[in-house]
Amino acid sequence: MIKVGEKLPAFTFLTPTADGGRKEITTDEVFAGKKVVLVAVPGAFTPTCSKTHVPGFIQQFDEIKAKGIDAIAVTAVNDAYVLGAWRDALGAGDKIVFLADGAAAFAKSVGLDLEPSPSMGIRSRRYAAIVEDGIVKELQVEERASEATCSAAPSILEKL
Repeated sequence: MIKVGEKLPAFTFLTPTADGGRKEITTDEVFAGKKVVLVAVPGAFTPTCSKTHVPGFIQQFDEIKAKGIDAIAVTAVNDAYVLGAWRDALGAGDKIVFLADGAAAFAKSVGLDLEPSPSMGIRSRRYAAIVEDGIVKELQVEERASEATCSAAPSILEKL
């Protein structure tokens, strides 16, 4: 598992575009020279992810930005089209950068992958990290994927 003080690996995500398409976006584009809150969820449209975890970051966007954060990014093991539909359903607008990790390759590369059940395949563990210029400064990993406590917006706000 990636640790505080380590650099995120180079990776190319797909991100949904406003016109319903998708485009490539690299870890350098997201994190280089910036202070970013990275939130990882097991999957879009799942109960905890959709009802509390990501909505908390949308609701507390202004407070998080006021603490010197340049961006909030959410990664999930879904394709960019699903993340685009989820962004729209959540009403996130441009407050969140959605990063599709369709094959869980990023989750595996940081050692935060999870197989909740054979029928679901590999997913990401639920976590939130404060990342400065690509370096993990804070990492809060949930013990249970169904809960968003230490990785929730209020907890991350306390860490900023």
